[in-house]
Amino acid sequence: MTAFPEFRVIPAVDVQDGEVVQLVQGERGTEKRYGEPVEAARRWIDAGATMLHLVDLDGAFDGERANANAIDSVLEAVDVPTQLGGGIRTVEDATGLLERGLDRVILGTAAVENPEIVAEISAEHPDSVVVSLDAKDGEVVVEGWTEGAGISPVEAAERYEELGAGAILFTNVDVEGRLEGVATEPVRDLVDATDVPVIASGGVATLEDVRALEDAGAAAVVVGSALYEGEFTLSEAQRAVSD
Repeated sequence: MTAFPEFRVIPAVDVQDGEVVQLVQGERGTEKRYGEPVEAARRWIDAGATMLHLVDLDGAFDGERANANAIDSVLEAVDVPTQLGGGIRTVEDATGLLERGLDRVILGTAAVENPEIVAEISAEHPDSVVVSLDAKDGEVVVEGWTEGAGISPVEAAERYEELGAGAILFTNVDVEGRLEGVATEPVRDLVDATDVPVIASGGVATLEDVRALEDAGAAAVVVGSALYEGEFTLSEAQRAVSD
């Protein structure tokens, strides 16, 4: 857990068509827009963010990085650790980003289709791969949350830990973007099954949700809609888990 010496609240900067958006349960057409990516990133850093979670949503859906320029602008504008997912499909994609200053790559579909990619990237850049395990109804889903992978999150996490993953990003798609609360049992199951840090995502609506994920053993939580909609502030969330 060296990458997360203390519980972190990580703001999400999800980019679609060059703008920051939040989706409901990962479905296109449900997006709510929140402006320009660099402005959003700077806003969260000014509010005290110690890490940013970046997603190229078009890349996640279409398999190639469609918002590379917008993401690159964010990377150039910020000085906190960053992790990026969406459309990263090859070792070359990942290592190129890491060598340009990205701290961690998030692999979802690529890791499911070719698990050895995790080992290949990790061999050159240890602890730099976050494997994204997105789940619907207890099954890992890929291709922008549209296809089942036929494996449970726990089974997948155990596999990727052996391959050198630096962390697991677990998104509960059943509650993602709905601002209706979190499900802690799947997070706790993952924490119990693996020794790598588990980053939780999906459903956070209140400060109690943030605390519940910390209590479940997560190393960090990614928060999107709740912050953008003003359900609580970043500093309030950080204080909630530091008390």
